[in-house]
Amino acid sequence: MTIAKITHLPAGSDFRSLFERSAVETGFFLTVEDRFGIERLLHRRGTKNAPNPPLLNGFLRHKLRISRGAPWPAPPELVVAGCHVTYMISGEGTRSGVLSMGPAPAPGRILIASLLGATLVGMRMLQKVPLLRDDGQIETIVVVDVSPAPDHVAA
Repeated sequence: MTIAKITHLPAGSDFRSLFERSAVETGFFLTVEDRFGIERLLHRRGTKNAPNPPLLNGFLRHKLRISRGAPWPAPPELVVAGCHVTYMISGEGTRSGVLSMGPAPAPGRILIASLLGATLVGMRMLQKVPLLRDDGQIETIVVVDVSPAPDHVAA
């Protein structure tokens, strides 16, 4: 076994900022409204129509634990409930829809009460993360664009 000697470590505040920066760049940010909406979905069993509610509930609880608070107002590149998001899943073309906190599916909506929607909420434009599929497969998803929802589509 070889032990490498570290010759230079950043000073205290530089060392902390190195880790904070990496957490910010790779983490998720939830607005107060999204955090409250997810908690309400879980409390009211709004995930009961998902293919695997226990898996989705666990994922949403995990998302609540690991996500940081988003600044107010939310940055325009942040995926929040009610925004129009364009994304790409590995091996597929781009898709888009309005991220919705509602429990019922509707055309053009991506439900947060789904593994796809639960993954997208709190991501930022160009962020790439693993996506757990209902069949157990793990893909990669990247957010291509985020914009306000069109006026005629309710979140």
